[in-house]
Amino acid sequence: MPDYAKNIVIGFARMSGQTVSIVANQPLVSSGVLDINSSVKAARWVRFCDAFNIPIITFVDVPGFLPGTFQEHGGIIRNGAKLLYAYAEATVPKITVITRKAYGGAYDVMSSKHLRGDMNYSWPTGEIAVMGAKGAVEIIFRQSKDKSAAEADYINKFANPLPAAQRGFLDDIILPANTRSIIIKDLALLKGKKLTNPWKKHGNVPL
Repeated sequence: MPDYAKNIVIGFARMSGQTVSIVANQPLVSSGVLDINSSVKAARWVRFCDAFNIPIITFVDVPGFLPGTFQEHGGIIRNGAKLLYAYAEATVPKITVITRKAYGGAYDVMSSKHLRGDMNYSWPTGEIAVMGAKGAVEIIFRQSKDKSAAEADYINKFANPLPAAQRGFLDDIILPANTRSIIIKDLALLKGKKLTNPWKKHGNVPL
């Protein structure tokens, strides 16, 4: 589906001879934001890969969910929940790499540790926070006279991968050049992964 929901990229790749699935936000299209179509596209892909036992590699650069009444009336909550549900229910190996932005609820949805992600990494450029520094400063520090200093302080305290790593939401902070070799190592480690959901017990897919 190359022309549908271009703000998210899906496809197959090979890692040391093993077939894997790729899910990645595309920041060159609508800044990589999650909307109704991209959520549905990725959710269907994740469920397809889980059905055929294909490991899922997720690259995250997402500023959040697309706001606006059109998305709200169209069902962004219900459709966004499809992607959340697909990742949470998937039992295949799931490896996540945060390359840049990982903001708000969209961060949680993109195969985070909160959704049973096996291995979660971030590049040093990762920004894991509720929102971007500029927007946060306008809300939290709107009375501040020195907005630039407040923004720098927010970035230092929150909009970087260190706080998430300290709290156990990341397994490591890795260099981009080492990403492929680390993923290959993890795929070998997770090859024998056996995770079964309770027999005859399942959630209700948000259709």
